[in-house]
Amino acid sequence: MPHDVTLLRDIALGIVFAAILGHVARLLRQPLLLGYIAGGILLSSQMGFGLVTDPQSIELISEIGLILLLFIIGLEIDLRELKRLGRSMLALGIGQFVINSLLGVAFFSWLGYRVGDGRFDLVYLAIVISLSSTLIVVKLLREKFELKILSGRLTLGVLVVQDIWAILFMAVQPSLAEPGVLRIAQSIAGGGVLVGVAFLASRYILAPVLEASARRPELVLISSVAWCFGISGFADQLGLSREMGALIAGVSISTFPYGSDVISKVTGVRDFFVTLFFVALGMKVPVPSGEVLGQAVLIVLFVFVSRAIAVVPAARLLGDGLYAGTVTALNLAQISEFSLVILTLGAGYGHVSARAGAVVLTAMILTSLVAPYVITWNDRIARLLLRPVTGGAAVGPAGSALAEARPAPDIVLLGHFRIAQAVLDLVEVQAPDLKRRITLIDYDVTRAHGVVARGFRWEYGDLANPDALEHLGIEEARVVVTTISDTFLKGISTRRLVGNLRRMAPRATIVMTGEEKTDALDLLRAGADHVLIPGEITGERILELLTGGEPPGG
Repeated sequence: MPHDVTLLRDIALGIVFAAILGHVARLLRQPLLLGYIAGGILLSSQMGFGLVTDPQSIELISEIGLILLLFIIGLEIDLRELKRLGRSMLALGIGQFVINSLLGVAFFSWLGYRVGDGRFDLVYLAIVISLSSTLIVVKLLREKFELKILSGRLTLGVLVVQDIWAILFMAVQPSLAEPGVLRIAQSIAGGGVLVGVAFLASRYILAPVLEASARRPELVLISSVAWCFGISGFADQLGLSREMGALIAGVSISTFPYGSDVISKVTGVRDFFVTLFFVALGMKVPVPSGEVLGQAVLIVLFVFVSRAIAVVPAARLLGDGLYAGTVTALNLAQISEFSLVILTLGAGYGHVSARAGAVVLTAMILTSLVAPYVITWNDRIARLLLRPVTGGAAVGPAGSALAEARPAPDIVLLGHFRIAQAVLDLVEVQAPDLKRRITLIDYDVTRAHGVVARGFRWEYGDLANPDALEHLGIEEARVVVTTISDTFLKGISTRRLVGNLRRMAPRATIVMTGEEKTDALDLLRAGADHVLIPGEITGERILELLTGGEPPGG
């Protein structure tokens, strides 16, 4: 069979099996990536049907997914968040990783892992076990509405710091085979050059390009992806991994107003390729031996115990309390998908043995199976664990629910044209206290500076893309006002938009703008709470003026 036909056949099988097993994972309420890995296992020759004849074909395509995955991880690392974390939360994040890594070195040494003969199993295992799954944790905490409570904020703070540690480790990965001072210094210097060039170029070259193309969201997307692969190639030239370059490319533009929109649009493309990455990973899983399963179970227990040792005492010392520390430790008790990326890169360098990779993958699958239940019941588990310590006294999150110094922006204006401008003008004059509660979402970045300078919050977003609005946190809004009608909307109608808004923010009051009287009934049926027709409002005001200020019929 010709190679190109084999390639298409193998990719098709990978997608089909990933879809089938993904639905099984969904029905069992498990993370979808476990379904993708299971699809790869069924396709493999070790434990499955051996349907894929050339695994390298899937691996080649999956590398693109890996690059896009790390690009999006970089986009989601907001460096400004480090400033907002505060010293105590930053200390907790640093302490968690350092303590977990040191405990990991002792634990895996006891299991018989060493450094030598070009292998660095002990180092890799200690590092990857210290990282928790942002994908699983954020999804579950968002569903429980716990992202804003103290334990949720502590959890997110630790996850942000873990990402920084992972970036630092990826910078020195290529030099581990020659761990001399000069070689490590060269890797660090290369990483410094990469970061410097990426951030300077993003500010003085990419930013003006994106600003000029802001009215063309698809051009913003293509430019951002081109930036990803360009910096990825530059990293390769510096002797660093392409994946490291993609990560830095994402971080360098994470503070741009287009970040959320790029994430939402790249996600679909990324998911296709990343699916093949996890399928390829599943195809590498060897037949599990009793030793591998036994060590994986021990690792799961170690993850729970080590998270508690690293997080709970530190949270208590920093004044966050035993309860918040215990819930945070439970939230973090799983192994990150980022760990699989680091292990994959390590295997490519020849640093990691197949046995170490199989053990971590098995342990990761086990923790992913357990994590949804642990996070769902984190409050009850924490109270149960703390009962012997507190002597039965009440513990809980009371009094620590929100640590925001200012009200969350719970009023969202969609679209920036005449009506939105009028609203901002009136708020500034008649209700200035509302300023910090209002977020304006639009794609015209030329207006952003003026809006922000007046004290309002502005976000870049394509209203035709529901994922972009979801990434901006619109589900937390109390009031959502669409200030433009079908005439000015691009790529979507007001009727479809109100349906998306009602799905994303079911508890919000949704106000839409129509053009004709007939629009009002359609939009109300589609989910709007109120519909404003500018022509009617203007007509009513003119009639008041004509009748000397008396209401019609008065």
